[in-house]
Amino acid sequence: MRLTTKGRFAVTAMIDLALREASGPVTLAAISQRQHISLSYLEQLFGKLRRHRLVESTRGPGGGYTLGRRAADITVADIILSVDEPIDATQCGGKENCHGDGQRCMTHDLWTELNERMIDFLRSVTLQQLVDQQLAKGVAVEPAPSLKRAISATPVVKPIRVNAPNSVFALATAAAE
Repeated sequence: MRLTTKGRFAVTAMIDLALREASGPVTLAAISQRQHISLSYLEQLFGKLRRHRLVESTRGPGGGYTLGRRAADITVADIILSVDEPIDATQCGGKENCHGDGQRCMTHDLWTELNERMIDFLRSVTLQQLVDQQLAKGVAVEPAPSLKRAISATPVVKPIRVNAPNSVFALATAAAE
């Protein structure tokens, strides 16, 4: 089995999200910046994670992503399989035609058993365990920046200064001068 960047990045992004979601929805731009993962790549991954209900999205100002389930209920296997990452060490992709002629290779059973053990291991590791490991290592989780609203509680009244006549009568007076 070879884990590609797709699976690694998905797990990394999910850990980042789980670490910070207590402050509200987390933007992909923030994850991209912290984890040095392309924003467009994260958008693709999170589309798949959303379809598998591992994350939920919130639109608009202050929007972003939150976990679709509790971190303790999401396993590494859930994340990797949701982004279409194959977990298979066999040469034939589990089709039992390793040589292309319908015959299994001599090590097929070995690789099949390895697949089962890898999946069992990945199912035994939860996102919450990975978050707890990061916190134990002292990873700093900065608070989410507060949104500054452009609307004031009290209206701001600015006088309007116009150097033009403001009525027909003032216009006539100005023209007569």
